[in-house]
Amino acid sequence: MKKNLLTVLFGLLITLTYAQEKNNITTEKIWRVNFLNPGVELELPTGAYSTFSAGIGIGYGGGYPDLTFGGNGFIYIISPFLDVQEKWFYNLNKRNGKNRTTENNSGNFVSLRFVTRGNSVAENVNRTSEFDFAIGPTWGIQRKYGKNFHLLFDIGPQYYFDTNGNGNIWPIMLQLNLGFDFKKK
Repeated sequence: MKKNLLTVLFGLLITLTYAQEKNNITTEKIWRVNFLNPGVELELPTGAYSTFSAGIGIGYGGGYPDLTFGGNGFIYIISPFLDVQEKWFYNLNKRNGKNRTTENNSGNFVSLRFVTRGNSVAENVNRTSEFDFAIGPTWGIQRKYGKNFHLLFDIGPQYYFDTNGNGNIWPIMLQLNLGFDFKKK
C-alpha cells in the first residue's frame, strides 16, 4: 500500500512540476503601429496575464445620438483620439498547450476601455462639445500573424459623455485594428 501511495505521490509531483514549467507564459511589452485608425500604441505588462495599452492617433468614429445633431446619411467624425485599455488575458496557457502562439500577447481577453476624442479634423455632423469620452467593459481577441502583423477585435457596451454633461449608454462598441508589432525587450 505504501509503495502505491508513493508512486501516486511521485507521479503527481512530476505532473505538477511539468505543468508549472509548461504554463510559464507571461505578457510582453510591445510597440504597435495601427492602420485602420492610424496611430501608435504601447502595450505594457501589468501582471503575468494582464496588460495596459495606450494609443494615440487620428481616426474615424461615428456620432453618439445624444452628442451629435444635424447629420444625415453616413455619419462620420475624423478626430484625434486617446485610447487606453486594461486587458486581462484568460487563455494564454490553453493556447500554449495547443501549440498556438502567445507571442505579442496573442490571446482572448476582457478589458476596461476608455476612449476620448478631440476637435474634429472633418465631420458631417454638429457636436455638442469638442471633446467626448466613452468608457466600458469589452471582450476581445488579439492575434499575431506572420512575423509581426497584428489583429485586434473587441466588443462591449459603453457609457459616453461630453464636457457639457450630456451622455447615455451605447449598447455595442466595436473596435477593429490592423497593424504591425515591434517588440521591445
